[in-house]
Formats: sequence, C-alpha cells, structure tokens
Amino acid sequence: MLTIAALYHFTRFPDPAALKGPLVRLCQAEGVKGSLLLAGEGINGTIAGSRAGIDAVLAHIRALPGCADLAWKEAQASDMPFGRMKVRLKREIVTMGQPDVDPRARVGHYVEPRDWNALITAPDVAVIDTRNAYEVAIGTFDGAVDPGTHSFGEFPAWWEANKHRFHNKRIAMFCTGGIRCEKSTNWLLGQGVDEVYHLKGGILQYLEDVPETESLWRGGCFVFDQRVAVGHGLTPTGHGMCHACRRPITETDRAHPAFEDGVSCPQCIGEFDEARRERFRERQRQVTLAEARGARHLGG
Repeated sequence: MLTIAALYHFTRFPDPAALKGPLVRLCQAEGVKGSLLLAGEGINGTIAGSRAGIDAVLAHIRALPGCADLAWKEAQASDMPFGRMKVRLKREIVTMGQPDVDPRARVGHYVEPRDWNALITAPDVAVIDTRNAYEVAIGTFDGAVDPGTHSFGEFPAWWEANKHRFHNKRIAMFCTGGIRCEKSTNWLLGQGVDEVYHLKGGILQYLEDVPETESLWRGGCFVFDQRVAVGHGLTPTGHGMCHACRRPITETDRAHPAFEDGVSCPQCIGEFDEARRERFRERQRQVTLAEARGARHLGG
C-alpha cells in the first residue's frame, strides 16, 4: 500500500532554486513520485510513495526554512497515482496574480470540518467555491456559489463584478485542500470584507472527518492525480480523466460522440485544432503500446 501526501506551506524562501536539486535527489532515491512547486512564497504539491519514503521527504521539507510546522493530509492507494517526480520553480505556489497578497500576514477565520455545516447553513452567510468550474461541476457543497472561473487568477475580477451580491453577508470560502483560501481570504480582507471564514483543511479534510450521513457535500472532489476524484472517506469516485484537457470525465462523457480516448472529450472538443489532436492520437498510441507491454508510458 502506498501513501499519498498533499501539502502546502507559506514561508519565505530567499532562493527556492537552491532547494530544488536536493529535493529531487531525495525523492528519486526514495522512489517518491508526484509534483512539488517551489516559489519565494513557499511549497505546494502532492507526492506518493512508501511509508518510509514519504516520511523521509516530509522530514526534509520540515527542515527547510520556516517549515517546521508543515501540515499535510494523507490518503492510501494500491497503485502509484503518478508517473514521475517533478519539482518545479514557479512565481507563485498557487497562481492568483495579486502581488500584495500575503497569507503569512493574515487570513480568514479557520472553521473546523465539524463546525462547517452550522456556518454554511446560517442565513447571513454566503458560501463561495473558489475552485475552477470543471472542479465545481463534479461536486460542491449544497447552496455554494460557483464563480464559474477557469483559473484562480480570475477570482479577484469575479469578486469585483459580483461583490454587490454579498452586501451584509459573512463570507465562507472553501477549496480542495485549503491553499487557495489562504490567498482568497487574505485578498478579501484587504478589500474591506470584515468577516471571512474558510474550511480548515479544505474539502479533503471535510470528506475525511464528517460522516456521509451528516454531510452537505454532493458529488466528487477533483484531485490532481490519477485518482481523479474522491468522495467520503477519500475513496475514489470512479471518474476518469480526459488526457487532452486534464478535466474529469464520467461514463456519460465517454459515450458522447465528441469523446476520443486521449484526444478529446465533450468539454474540450472545440479547444484544439486537428494538428494538435493528431499529436494527442500519437501519444495515445504510445500509451496503448506501453500498456500492452505491461509498462507505463510516462507521457500518458
């Protein structure tokens, strides 16, 4: 059984590039795979491996400047959900495009999963899903507002255009693991919103802690690995993934005339030209050949 660890931590890295090499080498030595982002504002990502391998990598990260109190969430998987290990240098560990946002300065009020239902059912609370539209489409909380954004960087403009809808409301926000809310709540506080709350540990912690019989969550929660989406108890929901656009797909999507395995789905059929779809077809042929050999095509 493999351990999956999802983590993020905001701290000051004066030279994130210097941290990349040792982290890559350790992950490779321990057989850990996944994706980690390094930026001047901290670290973010999800990794998977043996218990000993994950423990070694987490110990290394906790020893980095300002990371002693690193927190993470774990799940189990019988198969490796990643094809390789990637450590990337980025401008931001979650891209919002607002240079004045600093979650280290202040964020909204954290709400424990056990207290979330009471908050979001209060009549003076507006609940906002900060995730992308394709994530919201497969699952969200009852009554949550979907901004319909395609990227997190669109959220500030959406708020500016819609803030009149939330006059005299307390704002409760949520996302997959909590990282987007660290930035969005800091940004709203900077816009003069007095009472801002966010779900501690994100949807994943809620699905782990709150019994399904008491849950206000409906559907699946998109995760950024080959499990695609999880439900209560962090059990995979059975969603697939379109390997052209990386969005989740259902069995209904697979039956749609626009679906071609590895090439297109109903959501992205108009997004790529024929030349690019032909490249996707060649990639899918390589994936199929690798599977026939009992191997895994890392580009698939």
